[in-house]
Amino acid sequence: MSVDQSDVRAVAGAIRDAETVVALTGAGVSTASGIPDFRGEDGIWERHDPMDFHIDRFRSDPGGFWDDRVKLLAAAFDDGNVAPNAAHEALAELESAGYLDTVVTQNIDGLHQDAGSEGVIEIHGSAARVVCRDCSRRFDAEPAMERARDGDLPPTCDDCDGTLKPDTVLFGEQLPEHALMQSQAKAENADVFLAVGSSLTVQPAASLPRVAAERGATLVLVNLESTPVSERADYDLRADVTEALPRLRQAVKE
Repeated sequence: MSVDQSDVRAVAGAIRDAETVVALTGAGVSTASGIPDFRGEDGIWERHDPMDFHIDRFRSDPGGFWDDRVKLLAAAFDDGNVAPNAAHEALAELESAGYLDTVVTQNIDGLHQDAGSEGVIEIHGSAARVVCRDCSRRFDAEPAMERARDGDLPPTCDDCDGTLKPDTVLFGEQLPEHALMQSQAKAENADVFLAVGSSLTVQPAASLPRVAAERGATLVLVNLESTPVSERADYDLRADVTEALPRLRQAVKE
């Protein structure tokens, strides 16, 4: 669907006039990089049992959990052959130009950082890290993944020999309290709030646009489909994020 250029110009003007601009990004920002949606049609959870990735499964069978985790990530991230797309790059450029303060992301793929974004809050954690369940130290995930791929299950901490866990939010776990509090504070203080590529159906992230709107922010949605928040939006751009965000970035700079 094509983006209405008058809406793009209006949103660009609001961003230029704003003191604080916050973006919330969901799976729709990553699907253009070849990462399948987890919940959508033909998504990851139609091919893998979500309960295999529940915290209780990790606790009771960490070796089996990690075996399935290797297969899941190979399918989701095409064995590492994914890269930022035009939407990631547009948000990074808006930040570097001083127009975007924070990206709150539901995604665990790290593509915002790969594109150059620095103010990123990962409310579901990151697939790029693991955390030791015993000493709580965090490490780069790749060595642990390599050991798991080689059959060393479950991978353990080099420091204390504790079991390593992906530093992502598993089913049955609460979101990281600090990241959630940060996200809520950003939404409350935003002058413009962009919700990009998110169905806005998964709580508590889905509440952030409403929080921002209730505090007086200009609410902008960029998504191919309608969302539960569409009626509250000041601008509802039904478009591919890789088309809409580069055009918005260009309009802001004009």
